[in-house]
Amino acid sequence: MAFDVKNLAAQERIPQSEKPKRPPSEKELKAAEERTTLEEERVYRRGIVSVRDLIAPAAFQIFPNYLLLGETYVRTMFVTTYPRYLGLGWGSPIINYNGTLDIAMFFYPVKPEVILKQLKNKVGVLEAQLTSDNEKGAPRDPIRETALRDIEQLRDDLTQGIEHFFQFAFYVSIYAKSKEELDKRSEQIESIFGAKLIYSKRGFYQAEQGFNSTMPLGNDELMITFNMNTSPIASSFPFTSSDLTSDNGILYGINRHNNSLILFDRFSLQNANAVVFATSGAGKSYTVKLEILRSLMMGIDVIVIDPEMEYRHLSDAVGGTYVNVSLASEAKVNPFDLPRAKGEETSTEDILRSAVITVKGLMRIMIGMPQGEKGHLGFTPEEDSLLDRALLEAYAKKDITPDLPSLEGVTYPVLQDLQDVLEGMEGGASLVARLLKFTEGTFAGLLNSPTTVEMRNQLVVFSVRDLEDELRPMGIYSIINYIWNVVRSERKKRILVIDEAWWLMQNEDSAKFIFALVKRARKYYLGVTTITQDVNDFLTSSYGQAIVTNSSLQLLLKQSPAAVDLIATTFNLTQSEKYLLLESAVGEGIFFAGQKHAAIKVVASYTEDQIVTTNPQQLLEIEQAKRNFDRSLTDATKKT
Repeated sequence: MAFDVKNLAAQERIPQSEKPKRPPSEKELKAAEERTTLEEERVYRRGIVSVRDLIAPAAFQIFPNYLLLGETYVRTMFVTTYPRYLGLGWGSPIINYNGTLDIAMFFYPVKPEVILKQLKNKVGVLEAQLTSDNEKGAPRDPIRETALRDIEQLRDDLTQGIEHFFQFAFYVSIYAKSKEELDKRSEQIESIFGAKLIYSKRGFYQAEQGFNSTMPLGNDELMITFNMNTSPIASSFPFTSSDLTSDNGILYGINRHNNSLILFDRFSLQNANAVVFATSGAGKSYTVKLEILRSLMMGIDVIVIDPEMEYRHLSDAVGGTYVNVSLASEAKVNPFDLPRAKGEETSTEDILRSAVITVKGLMRIMIGMPQGEKGHLGFTPEEDSLLDRALLEAYAKKDITPDLPSLEGVTYPVLQDLQDVLEGMEGGASLVARLLKFTEGTFAGLLNSPTTVEMRNQLVVFSVRDLEDELRPMGIYSIINYIWNVVRSERKKRILVIDEAWWLMQNEDSAKFIFALVKRARKYYLGVTTITQDVNDFLTSSYGQAIVTNSSLQLLLKQSPAAVDLIATTFNLTQSEKYLLLESAVGEGIFFAGQKHAAIKVVASYTEDQIVTTNPQQLLEIEQAKRNFDRSLTDATKKT
């Protein structure tokens, strides 16, 4: 009998289900638990929205030389060639481009020994070529000679550790809403690069790689680099944006670099002083009137010295006080007034001494005689001493003495009182003779009267248009002295605008007085704005230079060729900024705030323009419209 051994073994085999199970190990249990957790996490995340889902485009379509992200067109450009020299901040025009850009820069350090070996080989090739040309009698090749000098210099710097070597990649991704706009912006970027002799290309069949390279992931998928050493690499950093703005303040204009707003609070700077330089008709008065109008809305008091009655319309529009100072006017300013310094520990003796010095400065302008090598107005030492005693006596006649406890309720002397004192003093005849025309003669109506002006309005404008040219410097001097007394009497935010300040720079005493005012204004919350069109007269004065130095805000509008060199030297302007001032349109220039500056374009709304315009044609139209309105109103009243 034969047996089937295989069948017998199969029958005797124990089924798997009946075998005893081995308990799972701890490692297997842990793995099973992790798989369960991951599955639960996957199921959970399938039902939620992530940040990536929120920012991801609805669609992503790749074309040969651009991408379509949803409805946005994207193109990446890369730089292939740089010039021999790169200026500092050459990438700033790209950063400040008026459009949406992504910029990526990649730096790959190269070991010195590697590059030195390559440079050594390159030197050998160049020297062999130059030697061969020399032996053949061929003309010199300046390109090879320059390359050889550059390589030798680089080898020295690398060996000494002065320079390091990198491979540098620069990519720009441009975004636009249409294909036409994308092409236009691409051409603009290429033009900006081309103006600096930097050549760029558009990625072709590398649109996706280029887009990924400019994403904030640090992945360089293009790998298009250029060999550079440390110095040009340092100049490649483009983070020099020309933004000039603050959280508070008023609008001064539009930043011409990037169309951002120039907002500034002048009282937040080191001092609140400002200077404005421009040629006639460049828009300086227009700009300053805009600042006045916007400052009034911020609750700041403004005082203006108006030489040409340009601020009358603005004053009427905002309900300001307009004071016309002239020989026949009822508005008088007494140069002998004293400040009522509230809240200050200032003695009457100090106030009186300061007033005597100020009035003596006015007297030098009024009745001083030419003296000295430079022809400055002044007095002889005897006259100076005599005038000093006479001024103290004039105050004493009104019971104002150094030991007076308070100045409340006192009456101040006038010019006639000073003349009376000088008439009773030996040696005063010459001074009296010179004073007569201001007390009894032609000019008697200007300074020989108690003050009748009130400064209780938010805007006060002093017009000196009707003063003779001979009287204008002393009239402005007296007005500024009166304003200074008011400012010292009560601290509050104020702006003092001195238009055509070059009048005061013509005389040393008035220039010195303005400089002292600008220097001390910060302590009394005052910002002084000096405006001039005669730049040469202003800046050639040592006090004019000092006023500029003590002004944190500076506005330069269109300049004349005769003055632009002096302006460029004073403000350390570059050649480009100098040409910008020569070619600027009305209301365009350079705005300085502290250590920052930017090109500015002054803008105004329609209503503001109607209030602050200085265009004679516009003013004539406004006056005609006003007369027509008044006439129609009168006719309507008669009919009623």
